[in-house]
Amino acid sequence: MVPARMDRLPWTRFHWLIVVGLGVSWILDGLEIQIVSSLGGVLESPHTLHMTSGQVGATASWYLAGEVVGALVFGRITDKLGRKKLFVLTLGIYLVGSGLAGFAWGPVSLYLFRFIAGTGIGGEYTAINSMIDEIMPSKYRGRVDIAINGTYWGGAALGAAASLILFNEHYVPIQWGWRIGFFIGPVLGLIIIFVRRQIPESPRWLLTHGRAEEADRTVEEIEARVRARGVDLPPVDESKALDIVDSDRLSYLQMARIFFGRYPSRSFLGFTMMVTQAFLYNAIFFTEGLVLIHFYHVPADHTGYYFFPFAVGNLIGPIVLGPLFDSIGRRKMIFATYAGSGVLLLLSAWAFHAGILNATTQTIFWCFIFFFASAGASSAYLTVSEIFPLELRGQAISFFFAISQGAGGVVAPWLFGRLIGGSDNPSPDRFPLTIGYVIGAAAMIAGGLVAWFFGVNAEGQSLEDIADPLSKADPSSLPAATAGEPSGQP
Repeated sequence: MVPARMDRLPWTRFHWLIVVGLGVSWILDGLEIQIVSSLGGVLESPHTLHMTSGQVGATASWYLAGEVVGALVFGRITDKLGRKKLFVLTLGIYLVGSGLAGFAWGPVSLYLFRFIAGTGIGGEYTAINSMIDEIMPSKYRGRVDIAINGTYWGGAALGAAASLILFNEHYVPIQWGWRIGFFIGPVLGLIIIFVRRQIPESPRWLLTHGRAEEADRTVEEIEARVRARGVDLPPVDESKALDIVDSDRLSYLQMARIFFGRYPSRSFLGFTMMVTQAFLYNAIFFTEGLVLIHFYHVPADHTGYYFFPFAVGNLIGPIVLGPLFDSIGRRKMIFATYAGSGVLLLLSAWAFHAGILNATTQTIFWCFIFFFASAGASSAYLTVSEIFPLELRGQAISFFFAISQGAGGVVAPWLFGRLIGGSDNPSPDRFPLTIGYVIGAAAMIAGGLVAWFFGVNAEGQSLEDIADPLSKADPSSLPAATAGEPSGQP
């Protein structure tokens, strides 16, 4: 009865604890990416690490590579050892890696420390998305997951604001500002790690790993907190009871058979949603400054002023639109956000090619586009974390996250950088980048259509109704006295 008891809970302070304790990961990731993306001119200075522009760009690549490795490694570990152990461990790895980056003495040491920090954040994505979906009541799961994933842009906005001060020699000496920037994330992480220690292990994970009594005790403690605030909990429908049996750890071949044999359409859905949103985001995010500089002649040290409203628009989208994924439904809202952002991008591509935009109006377009795209991108993480069996949740997230980062994180920035043109071209042709925007728009519209035809109506449903746990007993294999009846176990 553990899953049904978790899903009947009202919204409480306990759930706010989860939001604050776990949601900070995306804030840290956005903060990290934005600060590093603003470091270009600073790290090239002879007063800092005197790196080339290629070496500065490689810093972001090493961080993204660390995220991919961390997701793949820790995704499998979190399904084996639990959610809580991993979201404490991965935060610790991030703290060490990012903190050491502030002491880097050259390009190679900076690459290494950024890679370590990336592995920690990549592991966070798998353990924390799994935990959020498993512990949130079904009626709130969509909006909470989408809003938390969207807080990435709160971190990016903080990073943009911090970069305007830290990388301005009028406020901070150039040899110190970049080092301080790497310490901001670890300071926030040290504060939040104490909050995380108050978060219990996922009862659903405990239940499927032979620890039913501990799962029952954890749910009882949560229910006691609710009742202590004068809330009456309704009785649980006994038809929701599950019989759980021990199951062996799956090999990679067995996992492949489940992903592509048992759930081929869901795997296609997850792959398409993750890759299309990653392509669009990495294409625009990593080249926004280049567009402002090369086409609108914005000084390099002023791009942060334009990025800040862009990040705010990305933050507001998931918060405002998130509840609609639970009320209107997953398929309809995913299609609306993906296709809507694609159509707006097509319109902006036409305006860009016609030369009727300036830096301000281009930024306004980006704000509207990513108001929808940000909610859609967050729903991609929600989708891959709720449509597969519980025992594979962490590995499913890591698998599709790694693919999306590999496709979008590597291909898109390189492609759009080439389409923009280099600094040796003072009046770059707008047509190639216009074609790039059309490609990005087509990708998002395609992602929306795939979600419309292959999406799962998961709103309001228990995770166990969306996908049977692998450890769920086959009723035909149970004794006659218990088959089809609640087992009496938690």
